[in-house]
Amino acid sequence: MFTGIIESLGTVAEVHTRGSNINFLIRSGISHELHVDQSISHDGVCLTVTAVQGDAHWVTAVSETLKRSTLGGWAPGTTVNLERCLRADGRLDGHIVQGHVDTKGLMTRVEEMGGSWKLWFSHPEEAGITVEKGSIAVNGISLTVVDSTENGFSVVVIPYTWEHTNLSKTLPGMPVNLEFDILGKYLQKLNRRGS
Repeated sequence: MFTGIIESLGTVAEVHTRGSNINFLIRSGISHELHVDQSISHDGVCLTVTAVQGDAHWVTAVSETLKRSTLGGWAPGTTVNLERCLRADGRLDGHIVQGHVDTKGLMTRVEEMGGSWKLWFSHPEEAGITVEKGSIAVNGISLTVVDSTENGFSVVVIPYTWEHTNLSKTLPGMPVNLEFDILGKYLQKLNRRGS
């Protein structure tokens, strides 16, 4: 489990396809502290560290992950948000993030607001639900929903988040990984059963 509070930025150094899987070498300031079998959130996707090489670590994405997330589009030079899993004695500073991306969304608009940024995203209507003042994970970042529609939402980002995540490199028209709030997902499923 994760909190959506990004710990470090990483850079994709190498990409190797092996059958239906893709192996990624990620360079980061925390890679040397990782160990094999550790779960790390990469742009919101929980991946297992398979090897550590100095300031870099290897992870593997399987076909289901590649289908639901943006990882299939990663290339050398891609900037990735990284977060280690929550320790049992840690603080839940963001919200409960499982690292199980629900779908790809699309950034549709960015508005500079004199020190903060308002970002709009669209998503397939059936993928999940948002509510105003609820939680959403975008590329693994815990954010608060401002505006909510059937197939989209907006968030406002403070300067620290803008500078310490890859949102500042995400332009309108670019895909992002979305994980909807776990409570909302259960409620959505119960509602569909009752329909």
